[in-house]
Amino acid sequence: MKVRKAVIVAAGLGTRMLPASKVIPKEILPVVDRPAIQVVVEEAVASGIEEVVIVVAPGRTLVLDHFEPAVELERHLEERGKYDLLAMVRATNPAVRITPATQERPLGLGHAVLQARAAVGDEPFAVILPDDIFDADPPCLRQLIAVAEERDAPVVALMRVAHADISKYGIVEATTAGERLYRLHGMVEKPEPAKAPSNFAIMGRYVLTPEVFELLAAGKPGAGGELQLTDALRALSQRRAMYGYEVIGTRYDLGDRFGFLAAQVGFGLKRPEVADRLRAYLRSVVST
Repeated sequence: MKVRKAVIVAAGLGTRMLPASKVIPKEILPVVDRPAIQVVVEEAVASGIEEVVIVVAPGRTLVLDHFEPAVELERHLEERGKYDLLAMVRATNPAVRITPATQERPLGLGHAVLQARAAVGDEPFAVILPDDIFDADPPCLRQLIAVAEERDAPVVALMRVAHADISKYGIVEATTAGERLYRLHGMVEKPEPAKAPSNFAIMGRYVLTPEVFELLAAGKPGAGGELQLTDALRALSQRRAMYGYEVIGTRYDLGDRFGFLAAQVGFGLKRPEVADRLRAYLRSVVST
């Protein structure tokens, strides 16, 4: 299995981050000074992806515009000798092909992924949810691709979640298949904690086979009246071996206000130019 393409779903309305996301897509909100969409595209590139399909809502094209050359801005910076800023701007031009796809109506994650069918074609592909940002080495997606290539099978990212948080996620039923590796037997979207098959939640990284498009196209609305990717994955796991990998790294939920703030701190502390001042500030706040 060779994974060359990734689908990034950026078509949501961003209701969890209103009012910041009223005009600006939540994928443009920054992680320190890089928009979330740039962070996940860089993860895809570092994981060996050659083409990224970005699914957007009609008129919400800023996430695509971000990767276009900024000719006037680049000329301005070059004329003034601001070469460090110029390099930063040019770094937003990705080393992969960007292909747009449109989800006309917000009918669920599964429906959004289905809109990438024509661009992906008949080959394995990754799915990235830009709400989920990982600080991981190797990159989270690269960890999944390694499993998918070794097992020649679909694989999803797993993390254990607190009992109280189970109803926020797709939860899997699984048995151990190796170190941090689990064979999936079923999954359910946002179950009541008492009825959940485990505390393993699917996080926003997947490596899938193209037959999932057939399952999505034939699917019916599930939880919340939306076409759920989880339902298609459950059907896929009944057709062939499918795995979950307990990924190594720190995950931040940018769609959650606390997660958004935690990401600024976590990634800020990894930036040499601000880390010392940020650390000192946090100590001063804690001590008051």
